[in-house]
Amino acid sequence: MKNNLKIQIGIALGLMCLLLTGAIVVQLNTIKEATRIVGTQYAEAGLKEEVIKWKEDYERKYKELEEKQETLETVRKDATKDSGRTKQLQEDLDNTNRLLGLTEVTGSGLILTLSDQDRMKLKETGGDPTQAIVHAEDLIQIINELKNSGAEAISINGQRVISTTAITCSGTIITINGVKVNSPFEIRVIGNYFTLTAIARPGGYLSLMEDGGVKAKLEKQNNIIIPKYSGTITTKYMIHVK
Repeated sequence: MKNNLKIQIGIALGLMCLLLTGAIVVQLNTIKEATRIVGTQYAEAGLKEEVIKWKEDYERKYKELEEKQETLETVRKDATKDSGRTKQLQEDLDNTNRLLGLTEVTGSGLILTLSDQDRMKLKETGGDPTQAIVHAEDLIQIINELKNSGAEAISINGQRVISTTAITCSGTIITINGVKVNSPFEIRVIGNYFTLTAIARPGGYLSLMEDGGVKAKLEKQNNIIIPKYSGTITTKYMIHVK
């Protein structure tokens, strides 16, 4: 009787242990699955945040690109709209540079060559040596007469004559733009040839130079090249007035 009771109690305890073990296993599996689901949810949430972040960054960059394209289009339209004005300004600048002597120019006109009288011939004729040679003052006078006759560009022995050009003399040495020049003096002039030939009128300054013994040669040219002024234009007393 006691043995049967012990057996029954043992069986009951075994069943209870078995049920408890099963409950524990089920609970562990439940916790594991719950942990997996929660982890997946967290991972999915993190991925969604990353996707949202990239999407926002892309939209911002695309908006910036659109704004830059609009700005570029505006600049292009403005440039196209002002192209006529820009072209006119460039033409005005080119004309100004030509008038100032800052660019090489080509055109029709005349070449006037002035030469000192030969010393031997001067002795034979008994002429005045001071009148038979070209002086700086002579060149200045000739240049002024050519300008008054409509000369558009002038050079002397390759030196461009501009508004600030200095023609000076030290002894027998003449300098133009600070460069030494010697006889013969080749004066290239662009302008109306028939108007410029007034320089050779009877009784004019050139005629008086020839009477004194200076040799002068005047010729018409259709393709005269006059170099640009190669020095530096400086102003000492001129000021800008608004």
